[in-house]
Formats: sequence, C-alpha cells, structure tokens
Amino acid sequence: MKGSERPLSEAYDVALLDLDGVVYIGRRPVPAAAESLAKARAAGQRLAFVTNNASRTPSAVAALLTDVGVPADPQDVVTSAQAAARLLADRLPAGSEVLVVGGMGLRHALYQQGLRPVSTAAGRPAAVVQGYHPDLGYGLLSEGAQAVSMGALFVGSNGDLTIPGGDGPPHPGNGSLLRVISAATGVEPIITGKPERPLHHESILRTGAERPLVVGDRLDTDIEGAHNGGADSLLVFTGVTDPLQALTAPREQRPTYLAADLTGLLVPHPEPVREDGGYRCGGWTAHREGGAFAVSGSGDPYDGLRALASAAWETAAPPPAAALSEALETLAL
Repeated sequence: MKGSERPLSEAYDVALLDLDGVVYIGRRPVPAAAESLAKARAAGQRLAFVTNNASRTPSAVAALLTDVGVPADPQDVVTSAQAAARLLADRLPAGSEVLVVGGMGLRHALYQQGLRPVSTAAGRPAAVVQGYHPDLGYGLLSEGAQAVSMGALFVGSNGDLTIPGGDGPPHPGNGSLLRVISAATGVEPIITGKPERPLHHESILRTGAERPLVVGDRLDTDIEGAHNGGADSLLVFTGVTDPLQALTAPREQRPTYLAADLTGLLVPHPEPVREDGGYRCGGWTAHREGGAFAVSGSGDPYDGLRALASAAWETAAPPPAAALSEALETLAL
C-alpha cells in the first residue's frame, strides 16, 4: 500500500470513478458521495465516470448522475460501448457495418466513430458487437451468431458475468450472454470493458489524465483494471467488496488505497511502515502470529486495515480468510 501526504483529490489530476456501488446503487445515491465529489472538484480534481454498462448513452448516465446530486455532462461519462466503438473504428474502414447485439448505448457510440450499426447478418457485417440490454432476445443473438460464423469480428463491451439485482440476488450480465454466441460459434470475443485495457485507454484519451486515480468497489473489474492500465486505485467499501475480500485478493486485485467511501478522496492516507516484523499505520500495528494475523492499537480502524493489508500482502499468494478473521473483529470491520 502507498501513502499520500496530500488528499487524493490534490495528489491526482483525474478521478476515474466507477458508478454503481460507488456514486449510486441502482438509482439511490451512496451516502456522502455527492458532497465528497463536489469537494474534490472544488480542490481542482477533474471527475470522469467510467462504466461497463453499455446499455445507457452518456446523456442518460449524466442525467442519472445529476438526479443523485452529482452534476455531470455527457462528456464526463466514459462507457464500455465507447471503448468498443473506438476499437472497431481502429480496425475497420470508415462506414463499415457493425451488427449490434444490444441497445442504444452501443448504436450511439458506433455512430460517433463513423460506423454503421445494423441489426441483421444478411449484409455480412464486418463485426458484431454485443453489450448488455434488458430486452435482448433470441432473434438478435441468432443474427449475431450467424455473422460471427461468417467471419465477422466479435467484440464484447464487457465480460461481467452478473449485474446487481437490486435488493435480490444478482442477474445475468453481459459476460453470461456472450456465452450464447461464443458457444454457438466457437469464437471468443474481444472484451473492451474493465478489467481489460481498452476502456482504461479510452478514459485516458478522453480526459487527458496525467496522474489518474481509479476509484471503484469491485476488485475484479475496477481494481484489476487499474492494475492492467498501470494506474493507482482507491477501493471503497460502499458496494460489493468487503474488507475480508480485499485482504485475500490476488496481487493483481490489490488496491493502492482503502477507504470507507468517497470521503477517502478528501484526506491524506498514511503509509504503513515496516516495524518490528510487522506494519504500523496511524495508531495501529499489524503482524503475523504463526498462521494468523493480529492487530493492536487504537484510532481510525481504516488505519488498522491498511496496516493489516500490508502484512497480509507481503506474499504474492493471498492468505486464507480464517487467518484474518480475528484481526478484523478487533477492528470491528
């Protein structure tokens, strides 16, 4: 883990923010998110909202952000659909037909890149691009499979197997739906969304960020995507990841910083220091005792979590969950 003597809103020029689980959940604002982002902007940090959701246009995402108290313009939004459209535009002649297995978010992005979205395989389109849409049906999946079988380039906006299901269990995501065409054709899609590099690349191109900070709640998309793009990251615990999952993450999914929520943008982050065979951060120390980890001290429990993470991440292989449970109970996290 790194430390930052300055608030992260001052140390990084652009925050590349995930949306669901970070800024809002469904259509409900995450507590403290709007106020924290307003203060980060006032400190000079630019904000970009980066989403794997290909079903909504940037205008629709900006409208939702504004509704939850975070004013945003369409140009502030970067989607996996835009990353897919740029990848296709880089590989295909201008005006090429692309069969869209998805919704308006993909079509809008293709138009912006000078490509022609179509809905059937009859004209032998040059590519097929698939993104999540709640009304996606068999007919369009079948057209996509036909086109891929005839040699069309196959691109998926993202590979998320599930999406949040509101207050219930998760629903199938685009990654699950991609399996239909892939299983039918034997062709694996090129994925452009997190954690793959195209969406991060699109974010950097669009923002001109020189020192970006990826902010997210998911280890396997946001944090791994930052790792793949060579950027620092802030993991917040307002979404799907809990502290135990963070501590037991593989190397490529370990964040640079940890915070309870987006207020973590507004404060310095003390760096854990190696000391007496363990780590000290703030008023806490953490070390390994035999096959388990222990923490002691007082103060901000997230300083304790930072110390504990440093101890747990000394090796490439993640420690077992059972070795960390007592330490987390001590921190009341």
